[in-house]
Amino acid sequence: MAEKRIVTVFGATGRQGGSLTRAILGKGGSDFTVRAVTRHPDSDPAAELERIGAEVVRADMDDEESLGPVFEGAYGAFLMTDFWEGMNAAHEKAQAEALARAAGHAGVQHAIWSTLEDTRECIPLDDSRMPTLQGSYKVPHFDAKAEADLYFPEAGVPTTYLRTTFYWENLFDTFAPQRADDGVLVLDYPMGESRLSGISFVDIGRTALAVLERGTDLIGATVSIAGEHLKVDDMAAELTEQVGVPVAYRPLTPDAYRAQGFPGADEAGNMFQFYRDCEEHFTAARDLTAVRALNPGLQNFRTWLAAHRTKIPRS
Repeated sequence: MAEKRIVTVFGATGRQGGSLTRAILGKGGSDFTVRAVTRHPDSDPAAELERIGAEVVRADMDDEESLGPVFEGAYGAFLMTDFWEGMNAAHEKAQAEALARAAGHAGVQHAIWSTLEDTRECIPLDDSRMPTLQGSYKVPHFDAKAEADLYFPEAGVPTTYLRTTFYWENLFDTFAPQRADDGVLVLDYPMGESRLSGISFVDIGRTALAVLERGTDLIGATVSIAGEHLKVDDMAAELTEQVGVPVAYRPLTPDAYRAQGFPGADEAGNMFQFYRDCEEHFTAARDLTAVRALNPGLQNFRTWLAAHRTKIPRS
């Protein structure tokens, strides 16, 4: 039997990397196996990955010397950074550049870089619709990833650029419905009547695996993905039906959302405003038929929620 090709997966104990790890290891007859990268190989999540068949290794994107060994002998890699951990665009770009250099030096044959659009192509820095953040960004966690796209060809890494979007699992925590003063559960995203492109992180992993299985076909390509484009009012209606308690959509203005003051409120407010004001361009880039051709099991919001409704907070 042919030896399986190693895919080095960053973010393996998190949502995106974890979903690819499970997609690979859960697929009978897969040509790939997983080298799961974590800063904490002794953690319970790392132990669970080891239990299902991953090789768990330690590395830290802030320690570039630790990165080289995790790519040795690997055919492919799934590369991602987490802006929300430190909420610093310059730091995120430095991590991405370190990943690119290490993958290039090791001769990785196919990397998938989890990235996003440059929002300044739609809302320039001098556009007063939203504030500029961290000196030169509109939505730093989008724009920094987009700037980092260049690092991979510069380092000679054959790369597919996987542009993701809002994941519905955010409804469990960060962007869960909130209890209003009148007792109603509310979604208050500043989206107006625009559609929000969403996806389950499970489908990010499944689609990434499909990209790897296509061999060299998608190297150099940008693959933009979503599971459905849905108005937030329609999301609230679906939540009301499936969760069993009323959920209302009461959108704040972007300024009011940014003014809430929680950590990252300005970033999140700008993000939703970008989704709103640039809806046509953003959704058009995510052709659901094309995504489903890669991932035939792609879930829409209703299907996803039916399997996860008990995880939606109700208090």
